[in-house]
Amino acid sequence: MTKAESKYFNTAKRMDEAFLEIMENKDPEYITVTEICKKAGVNRSTFYLHYETIGDLLSECVENMNDQFFSYFKEKPKDFEFNVRYAPLEELYLITPKYLIPYLTYISEHKNVFKIVLRNPQIMQAEKTYSTLFGDIIDSILERYEIPKENREYMLSFYIEGAMGIVKRWLLCDCKDSVEYIAKIMMQVIRR
Repeated sequence: MTKAESKYFNTAKRMDEAFLEIMENKDPEYITVTEICKKAGVNRSTFYLHYETIGDLLSECVENMNDQFFSYFKEKPKDFEFNVRYAPLEELYLITPKYLIPYLTYISEHKNVFKIVLRNPQIMQAEKTYSTLFGDIIDSILERYEIPKENREYMLSFYIEGAMGIVKRWLLCDCKDSVEYIAKIMMQVIRR
């Protein structure tokens, strides 16, 4: 990466961080380009060099969060997808510390962002993100277990909504309980 490219990406990162920081106290639809620029220490023209709209900045923030999320796992996404398709059935159980600890750690370390997501799920594209992240994975697992297609959507909803219910409660309590404790609760619920 050249110095100019590095400067370009660092500026974009500052605007991402400024936008997320402002969203902690203000709904996204009321945030202005001027506020973002002031917080990030850039000119309005710099904002428009990177983005056409605040919506573009928001999309980039969501994409960056997803990329960062996957970095918490030891397995790379392609390896994980391969394992879901070809691992023995008894190894397809995802409610284990191997998967829950990185997931919950990421949430805990970025709890302010996730609180924003709780307040503004439609704006932050939470439903789409969770459906993409977990939908494809869980659907593939259910397919491997030969669960009929018409049943999978209900089961997928159950798993996603149940996991998110626990995470929402944990976030409302400011993630005071340990990651390990929340993982244990999730495992107990699913295994029963």
